[in-house]
Amino acid sequence: MNRPVLSALPPGLNKLSAHWGWLAIRGVAAILFGILAFTWPHFTITTLALMWGAYAIVDGAFALVYGVRGGGSRRWAYAFVGLIGVIAGLIAFFWPNETAIILVIIIGAWALAVGIFEIIYAIQYRRANAHPWVVGLSGLLSAAVGLFIIAYPGAGALSLIWLIGTYAIFYGFLMLFAAIQLRRFRHRSGV
Repeated sequence: MNRPVLSALPPGLNKLSAHWGWLAIRGVAAILFGILAFTWPHFTITTLALMWGAYAIVDGAFALVYGVRGGGSRRWAYAFVGLIGVIAGLIAFFWPNETAIILVIIIGAWALAVGIFEIIYAIQYRRANAHPWVVGLSGLLSAAVGLFIIAYPGAGALSLIWLIGTYAIFYGFLMLFAAIQLRRFRHRSGV
């Protein structure tokens, strides 16, 4: 079986595939947050704010590190998304008792921003990326959930928790799938 030589790889894919683990960690963190949202469905808004704040800080930190350490030529997008995540998480963490509407808007804006940047990333890297449809699909999911949350901020806390939990689980599985695809590509290319 012939393995492609490194020089034949699309530009940027080598660097992206080397950091598949960051996507996997983000996926696992999202899935864990989603499971917690379902196992403790009677969260208070304060608890939701603290739990989501912790998740957003962890997810943002990993995205920020990935952007700084090796997100390819578009690494600024990952760094920006990571910075937004950390800031949104800190806001939720330090002001958890603010009204539910503010928390809902923060979560919605964060999901919308992440979605837009992932869609842009998927489009710009469609040829050099082993998984552009997965990133694009996760971006569409994030943007749709963000728009829904912003459009209906007065939704009940329980339905909001279930929506966010469902989103986090699906998003996490998509990130894990993307990480697995990058890992497979890396092994097939002999890197």
